[in-house]
Amino acid sequence: MLKVLQHPLITHKLTQMRKKETKTKDFRQNLDEIAGLMAYEITRDLPMKDVEIETPITSFTTQEMEKDIVLVPILRAGLGMVNGISNLIPTVKIAHIGLYRDEETLEPHTYFEKYPKKVSDAIVMIVDPMLATGGSAIAAIDMVKKQGAKNIRLVCLVGAPEGVHAVEEKHPDVDIYLAALDEKLNEHGYIVPGLGDAGDRIFGTQE
Repeated sequence: MLKVLQHPLITHKLTQMRKKETKTKDFRQNLDEIAGLMAYEITRDLPMKDVEIETPITSFTTQEMEKDIVLVPILRAGLGMVNGISNLIPTVKIAHIGLYRDEETLEPHTYFEKYPKKVSDAIVMIVDPMLATGGSAIAAIDMVKKQGAKNIRLVCLVGAPEGVHAVEEKHPDVDIYLAALDEKLNEHGYIVPGLGDAGDRIFGTQE
């Protein structure tokens, strides 16, 4: 299921990121802040369990999170969303998936994988700022499913309809969360209007 998180703060910060004159520092800061705002919305339905605690006044039955959360950034651009989410949820465990996209075929290729234990019992959030063709997202979902993950959420900043459709077709059980659904892909596989190459803008490696 696709969920576009429409919130004035998210839209405002994303607008700053889209501007071509926005420099690396401000681009990175706005991405951190949007990731945190998105995490707040995405975690609304987390399963909870009852616990008995002692407050300074009395004993009290309340609730805390029942499952671990595993954050899976798709390298390298996905790293830009880690701080914003982990600041809100400091107990997250962080996996890494290294993928690069062939510039001609646009197909993803894997170069790195590392997971914490017990991924199968956790809520897994795959993060990547851009959902363009959907190839990298589909490959990442395939990989975490091979680790036994069952509750998977794909969290992206900006998506194209082509990428959303591709993920929904291959993995209809995975919820997709976007800050914005853009118009289309261009002939080079870039999202229009988009915000350029997210990895280059996060890490300051623009030509």
